[in-house]
Amino acid sequence: MMKFNDLHKKWMKDPAYRKEYDALEEEFALIAAVAKARQRAGLSQAQLAKRMKTTQSAVARLESGRGLPSTRTLGRFAKATGHRLKISFEPVRRRDSNGKRRPRSASS
Repeated sequence: MMKFNDLHKKWMKDPAYRKEYDALEEEFALIAAVAKARQRAGLSQAQLAKRMKTTQSAVARLESGRGLPSTRTLGRFAKATGHRLKISFEPVRRRDSNGKRRPRSASS
């Protein structure tokens, strides 16, 4: 049986898969950041839900990426976990013909 990471590496060689995966990169990063912030705060989903005045299932949905949270929800999450919400815009990194990210140039 193949491990997921091995399958993922294999699939990333397929341009169509890579394109779809890359399109979700920001969502994956948000999900990971949410889970990491809750863990740093040392809170269970139930404890966090109580602080946010919501349900544990709503926190689980937030961490699973089912649906995109509003900035208001992210703000409540940040406050409940003792964090500051920071939203930024970064230049898009271009990819070379092999799909690898190229460093940003001074003109990018």
